[in-house]
Amino acid sequence: MKAVQVLGTRENHRIVLSDTLLRPSPTGHQILIKVHAAGITADEVIWPELYASTHRVPGHDISGTIEAVGPEYDGPLSLGQSVYAMLAADSPQGGQSEYAIAMPNEVAIKPLSISHAQAAALPIPALTAWEAVFSRMKLTQGSKALVTGASGAVGAMFVQIAKKLLSAEVIGLASPSKYDFVQELGATKVLDYGSLDWCDKIHGVDAVFDTVGGEVLTKAWKTVKQDGVIVTVGDPAPSWAFNGGQPEESQTYPGVKCLHFIVSPDGDALTHVASLIDDGALRPIPVQVFEAKEAVEAWKYASHRGRKGKAVIQFLSE
Repeated sequence: MKAVQVLGTRENHRIVLSDTLLRPSPTGHQILIKVHAAGITADEVIWPELYASTHRVPGHDISGTIEAVGPEYDGPLSLGQSVYAMLAADSPQGGQSEYAIAMPNEVAIKPLSISHAQAAALPIPALTAWEAVFSRMKLTQGSKALVTGASGAVGAMFVQIAKKLLSAEVIGLASPSKYDFVQELGATKVLDYGSLDWCDKIHGVDAVFDTVGGEVLTKAWKTVKQDGVIVTVGDPAPSWAFNGGQPEESQTYPGVKCLHFIVSPDGDALTHVASLIDDGALRPIPVQVFEAKEAVEAWKYASHRGRKGKAVIQFLSE
């Protein structure tokens, strides 16, 4: 079957399209998905899990149809149903292939109102934003939040979820060319992340959701109230994110809680997201679709800043 593979090392890798891998067979409770489309997360090429996997097939966001189930599967999904899924980071084989194995908790019925390509772009961005809003930040109705990288896939989902579900006041950081897009999603105010003094124009937010890291994250500390929370999902993770460390800024802002997390699969949350998209409460993120034969070009596109949509590889035309 056709599949994308990452060869070499994390420091010196190359991406190829292979046709030598065998189609996997589901065992136990597993679900075999015929992949129509798979999203690209460009940062995955630095994830250690990819290089520890057997086949080095990347990709964790997929949309397709159920081809088969393992002998122990007893869930509600049936053959032929259209589904989308986020595969766990340590899955033995990624989703950028014609067929992929998923676990039941990773899968949900695909939103009916959008294409497989649009659905394949959603799982990681939607689940990351969902987990940040409801589990990590625990935002409440009318909260005030700042999101960095507001025009990116994760940021765009955060703006919508916080605004539409909690009526939050959302301030976004983005490039000037993306202001209209972020405001259309529901942001109350949008500021230029390239401006040196953007952090001086924001005060007393309840929470910061950072998708960028680095200097942007450092500046964001000035915007949060004394007992607020900062959540970052920037990749690579800051050095303090491991072994119980704390950022240096905690000494200056001792009442501010700061944490980093890596999103986990959540089929139930994907079900909620699908319903909200079909109801028109949430809108899908922009995508740039590449055919399977263009997989290498798709990965090059995905690594560029300022791209106009999340890169998606289409294995089966709709």
